[in-house]
Amino acid sequence: MTDAPLRLVIADDHVVVRAGLRALLEGEPGLEVIAEASHPEEAVQLALSLRPDVVLMDLRFDGRGRGDGSADGIEAVRAIAAGAPELPVVMLTSYSGRGEVVRALEAGARGYVLKAGPPEDLFRAVRSAAVGGMGLAPEIVGDLVGQVVSPAPELTRREREVVQLMSDGHSNRAIAESLYLSEATIKTHLVRIYRKLGVDNRAAAVSEAVRRGLLDLS
Repeated sequence: MTDAPLRLVIADDHVVVRAGLRALLEGEPGLEVIAEASHPEEAVQLALSLRPDVVLMDLRFDGRGRGDGSADGIEAVRAIAAGAPELPVVMLTSYSGRGEVVRALEAGARGYVLKAGPPEDLFRAVRSAAVGGMGLAPEIVGDLVGQVVSPAPELTRREREVVQLMSDGHSNRAIAESLYLSEATIKTHLVRIYRKLGVDNRAAAVSEAVRRGLLDLS
């Protein structure tokens, strides 16, 4: 018996872009586009009603948001995270500025992929986000790591192992099995990791760990 395909919602204000994404994604085994949104509000509505496995969200929607269209995708991520915190959103954009990446991840996005990047980056990000990991294009990871501006917090060896496994997309149960610990112990480690990194969710923890150079990215 084969696994059910990952159900995706695409949010982008350009019809041609959405059509191209649908064709690309549905040409990849195990992926299925179930709906499209042309503006942020529609994306939030579809995400909360359909509960897809992953939402692909454009960063900027022309003529919407705070006047320049630069933040409405991020606001949609926040709305989805508030209504369905378990639902992963991957940002798909032409912009790779570090500030935008950090704001998107802090809002709750679990991935950031460039439209000009290879399709494999997109497929990898979708699959990683779907299982609780982070889907970051290689150039995004490099940019974040290259911009470390504060000293690394003192995570224990075990805490680093937990963050590393979390960044690889493992669930709490899978991390517990890998480290021969109970899920309750993993949850305790997560609480301590969040506190040390100054974050409040898995996506932000991985983002901050990447930014501070705490993960093995080889």
